[in-house]
Amino acid sequence: MTVIWAEQALLPQGWADGVRVELGADGRIASVAADAAPQGHRVGLLLPAMANLHSHAFQRAMAGLSESRGDQPSDSFWTWRQIMFRFLDHLTPDDVESIAALVQMEMLEAGYATNVEFHYLHHRPGGAAYDDPAEMAARIAAAAQRTGIGLTLLPVHYQFGGLDRRPLGPGQARFGTTPDEFARLLDASESALAALPPDAGIGVAPHSLRAVSPEGLALCAGLRPERPLHMHLAEQIPEIEEVRAATGQRPVEWLLDHADPDRRWTLIHLTHMTEDETRRLAATGAVAGLCPITEASLGDGIFNGTIWRDAGGRLGFGSDSNIRISLAEELRGLEYSQRLRDRGRAILAEPGRSTGRVLYESGLDGGASAAGRATGAIAEGLWGDLLAVGTDNPVMVGRRGDAALDSLVFAGGDGLASEVWAAGRHVVTNGRHIAHDRIAADYMDCIRRLQDRL
Repeated sequence: MTVIWAEQALLPQGWADGVRVELGADGRIASVAADAAPQGHRVGLLLPAMANLHSHAFQRAMAGLSESRGDQPSDSFWTWRQIMFRFLDHLTPDDVESIAALVQMEMLEAGYATNVEFHYLHHRPGGAAYDDPAEMAARIAAAAQRTGIGLTLLPVHYQFGGLDRRPLGPGQARFGTTPDEFARLLDASESALAALPPDAGIGVAPHSLRAVSPEGLALCAGLRPERPLHMHLAEQIPEIEEVRAATGQRPVEWLLDHADPDRRWTLIHLTHMTEDETRRLAATGAVAGLCPITEASLGDGIFNGTIWRDAGGRLGFGSDSNIRISLAEELRGLEYSQRLRDRGRAILAEPGRSTGRVLYESGLDGGASAAGRATGAIAEGLWGDLLAVGTDNPVMVGRRGDAALDSLVFAGGDGLASEVWAAGRHVVTNGRHIAHDRIAADYMDCIRRLQDRL
């Protein structure tokens, strides 16, 4: 047993003092008691640790390489995507493992306990399959074995280059799968998780309405009916125009009329929805997977957060392109986008719950659902996914209850995640991952080798 004692902790029923948490040898929370005497590993503020619900790990290595316009008259998501396609053609399986390990380490040091990896880099440059079709998936799993993060792996089905069913272009060739190939890839990817602890899990990810046929989407929905299903949706205006030209409907409209999204589904970005679409989709219980840092970086737009909240919509947070991995910045990025649009303050706050608490508890709920993981609260029987935040610092000193979460979200930066447990594995201590130096050095060696190939 591992015993943690916190001066204050966020429990399902609210804030409590003197909280004793006992972690079992199986990685689950064995007991929780408030007003307990200090003992065991003592921390100031204890929170459930969130799942990072959307990540493309390999893109971390191209952070900083797409910020010049060159000869282009303008820059956009679509020109960035061409840079990304050219970049990934240089990546080897060894590179992917090194990059994924760094990303997972940075997630843990930011306070996340789980990596939900939207994994579409399957094949060799040019599109030929590896001898093991799950070679790249196995490298994501190997990284998780090194870092100790909780992993939900989402192999991606990527069928076409657009709604006209054109073949995949050169930059997309490493993603491509026919429906039959994807079913085999999914099985092989799930087998690659067998070496990981039992909290690791699989999910399914049809990439987008542009990249998967209606038949392919239905196949994905039926392959693992009890596991999470994720898909990009309504991120960019040209995407919406392409879907409408091909189907006569906007993306969210089409999905609501032709599929059956429910609480199992996580729909990524949802940047461009009408009010009616927002309310109808929120009512399904599907999670909005928001990535505010990446959405700002790519110029996607602003999510309908106030309408979504008023309609009872669920949401969670991911780091997507991993250009910057910061839990606090993702949460405040959502709130600040709403403030800039609506020219107000405390937009997502509720009576009895501050803005920071609404954001954090929403992320816990949506992240747990998106990961298909028994997590999201400090409660008996759930995985021991825990975040201890240091309170002996200028940001957190003297803060209690909701004010502590508000300080973390709106004034916090790097280094406040002092301790992190993922399914009971104590992987961050004193703000650093237990293998930080080795993982960082391996990544830097990878980038030096990669730089020679670019």
